[in-house]
Amino acid sequence: MMTKPSKSYMRKRFILSSFFFIIFLCLLAFFNELRYDNFLHFGKCAFTNISDSKNVLSNPPLNDDIRILIGILTLPDQYQKRHFLRLVYGIQTPIIGAKIDVRFVFCNLTKEDQKTLVALEIMRHDDIIILNCPENMNNGKTYTYFSSLPEMFNGYSYDYVMKADDDIYIRLDKLVESLRPLPRKDLYYGFVIPCDSMDPFVHYMSGMAYLVSWDVVEWIRGSDIPRNHLEGPEDKVLGEWLKAGRRGLNRHNTKYSMYNYPDPNSKCSHDFWPDTIAVHLLKTQEKWIHALSYFNVTQNLKQSKLYHIP
Repeated sequence: MMTKPSKSYMRKRFILSSFFFIIFLCLLAFFNELRYDNFLHFGKCAFTNISDSKNVLSNPPLNDDIRILIGILTLPDQYQKRHFLRLVYGIQTPIIGAKIDVRFVFCNLTKEDQKTLVALEIMRHDDIIILNCPENMNNGKTYTYFSSLPEMFNGYSYDYVMKADDDIYIRLDKLVESLRPLPRKDLYYGFVIPCDSMDPFVHYMSGMAYLVSWDVVEWIRGSDIPRNHLEGPEDKVLGEWLKAGRRGLNRHNTKYSMYNYPDPNSKCSHDFWPDTIAVHLLKTQEKWIHALSYFNVTQNLKQSKLYHIP
């Protein structure tokens, strides 16, 4: 005849079962947390939104991240244009495995109102670089931009540095996609001039937006070749520096993924297409709206009772 377990036995069994159950839960939580942390580490998105950018030194990227600095050369008084471009770049989807910093670049302030208004922008957005130079187009601004960066970012380096106009729309995901298979040393990347050429070794890259690797930036800072040849069309002059110094020997032509706005039609322009990296010469709001609408940049607008946009 089977005897009924005693209350003491049942109590001990309950305590022992509870103990092992707690151990099981702790182990489960530990392994889940470990797996989650590894997932975060693997899928870290290192894109810096320019509307909330911080010191790049405080958040170093993973070793295999692509690190890009995009310097948009503009003028101190272009407040509204900068605010608009912050929207354009701030809403682009973060890119896994890429750290992109977008900065607005101009020379020394010359007006009292600039000192207040630009200071307010820096306090709010922290996305401005002020170079120690008089404002100019063809008298060394590009040289000052590139040559100043190693000291500005002492102890931190990007893989690539871009110089871009303020009338170009760069699709950051396509830019990163095109850079992933390319060398991170001695690179010179952009839209080859003249417009009907496909050979990046004949002339130079268009000033709409071109990019060099960080070692080329350091060479520009230290070499006498750029320092002794500052005047002239600056993007053409940079191409001459690289030719004279035998730098930027890894060259990548971005045609036809970078191009001028399709109207007016020219050898440097063509119609929009899905694999676009950048569209240049967006000189009016209508052209900007046309480009942004084509690439459907508002597709991720969340639903809300607070507004109705058909």
